[in-house]
Amino acid sequence: MNYSDSERIAGMLQNMKIKEASDIKEADLVIINTCGVRQMAEDRVYGLIHNIKKQAVRSKKQAKIILTGCLANRKDVIRRMKGKVDLFCEIKEIETIKNFVIKELNNSFKIKNLKLKISAQKNLNKEIKSYLSIKSDYNNPASAYVPVMTGCNNFCSYCVVPYARGHEVSRPAKEILAEVRSLAAKGYKEITLLGQNVNSYKSQITNYKFQINSKNQKPKTTNFSDLLKMINKIPGNFWIRFLTSHPKDMSDELIETIAKSKKVCEYVHLPIQAGDDQILEKMNRKYTAEHYLGLIAKIKKAFQKYKPKEIYSLNGDIIVGFPEETKKQFLESAKIMEKVGYDMIYFGQFSPRPGTVAAKMKNNVSKAEKVRREKFLNEILKKTAFQNNQQYLEKNIEILIDTEKNGFYFGHTRTMKNVKIPVTKKSLIGKIIKAKITKANIWNLEGILEK
Repeated sequence: MNYSDSERIAGMLQNMKIKEASDIKEADLVIINTCGVRQMAEDRVYGLIHNIKKQAVRSKKQAKIILTGCLANRKDVIRRMKGKVDLFCEIKEIETIKNFVIKELNNSFKIKNLKLKISAQKNLNKEIKSYLSIKSDYNNPASAYVPVMTGCNNFCSYCVVPYARGHEVSRPAKEILAEVRSLAAKGYKEITLLGQNVNSYKSQITNYKFQINSKNQKPKTTNFSDLLKMINKIPGNFWIRFLTSHPKDMSDELIETIAKSKKVCEYVHLPIQAGDDQILEKMNRKYTAEHYLGLIAKIKKAFQKYKPKEIYSLNGDIIVGFPEETKKQFLESAKIMEKVGYDMIYFGQFSPRPGTVAAKMKNNVSKAEKVRREKFLNEILKKTAFQNNQQYLEKNIEILIDTEKNGFYFGHTRTMKNVKIPVTKKSLIGKIIKAKITKANIWNLEGILEK
């Protein structure tokens, strides 16, 4: 989501005719879009600001710094960075960023071309209603991020997102469909729908081609399942994937839609966070381990029913070392992993976030124990990931080629498996090709082009 937000900020700046600097050392303006989910990410922000200021002293070039994203409204961060940052602004208040930049164009930046200055002001006379409606500067010509909602209403006890981004706000379905149609027409091969909790998406849609037109028709509430169905009908050869889902909102309807839709990838990311019910309750996750495993069983059954010949991938998140998590409770997470058979898990060592409920809990699991627990779970993941990867051997699989390096193309499958194949004479970057998988490793696959 932060990556996508940054693309929209870049789109706004491009509309102002502001050119991206080739090096941060040459920049007049630096906008830092921050993540505050973990302490490590937060520390990197402080280090970056320090280095920018240090470089400014050496080069005698003082760049203006804007801090946005998750850390922008944190009082402790504002106090710490006062005098070093010129503007603290939440991403949803992008209008403030626009006005600040216009002011600095007039007062600080030495722009030789007066027409450029006037153009920048004219282009931004119109009020920006929502930053999500800004035209994005897509960095990747084949894969695009499309946000469908932002914010969160769940208030998990460890998570800063509801405080940083506010309550859930869904983007109008018509606007999303228009953006996806445009991307598909331009030849984009992969579209990732984004939201802190995509399966709580809700919008109203009227008089659209997928509905019956009627003067007496009331606005229809469109949920995420409806949205996927409508996007799936858009012409073009492209993949659809989405991040991230919450188990409490993973409905039977949505599971069926994912499995039945041709364009929707056979890839489900469904965080468990902890395998013990008491820890889940402390996390305020609003589901039990039994409920979660029931959802996994339904997902597996749906893929087997609607896409019996396709390989599917199950992924999730687990936090280790949550306050007062005992070794016995931790082992429940290990049991969940063994029962599900994940392809990938993103582990997080608990890091207290200021302002959250969990920050007030007794953080009594040592750093060393958190590291040990993560390594323990990672060994389970290695076994299931390697076992799952064996399914691909000798099969011809679709791959979206991302890059080329050292005589190999690197890409990924619909199930988000990284694959490398030998380079061919004809460039394949940004294209969906088929390759025969000849080797399955723990974290990636290797193959050759289908003849």
